[in-house]
Amino acid sequence: NVQPLFADFEFGGFAISHNGNLTNAGRLRHQLVSRGCLFQSTSDTEVFLHLMATARGGNVIDRLVEAMRQVEGAYSLIALSPDHVIGIRDPMGFRPMVLGKLETASGTSHVLASETCALDIIDAEFIREVEPGEMVVLTAEGVTSIKPFQPAERRFCIFEYIYFARPD
Repeated sequence: NVQPLFADFEFGGFAISHNGNLTNAGRLRHQLVSRGCLFQSTSDTEVFLHLMATARGGNVIDRLVEAMRQVEGAYSLIALSPDHVIGIRDPMGFRPMVLGKLETASGTSHVLASETCALDIIDAEFIREVEPGEMVVLTAEGVTSIKPFQPAERRFCIFEYIYFARPD
């Protein structure tokens, strides 16, 4: 159950990892197995891959959006395709995620992390929190924000901020 998990799709390789719990993972897993999907782990993360594999959309973003609309629970998710770094925060905003900017000799890059102290370690600038239900897509052209989910009542987990707290 080590993350990230990797799969080859028609659009290329795809790696995914998430922090959280899908409350409907058991039901989705059962449905996917009955459709012929073969699971190699007990991780909720693998459910995302199979939902994408069976999605009707063509490109990586369409497939991921279709998959994400089927899951319920609390999560922050990071995915990597040949041309994208994608971050998604669950519609209730239970798990945190931040967007940062990193200046290097070769130019400006954007980064995603679950807490701002990760940005500090690499000398990245904090830009903003990723909003609940937001999908942030990082490409060579820049940052795109997509809001593919219906608005939900926000339910922040105060303990997430304590878990990621630092003495400084």
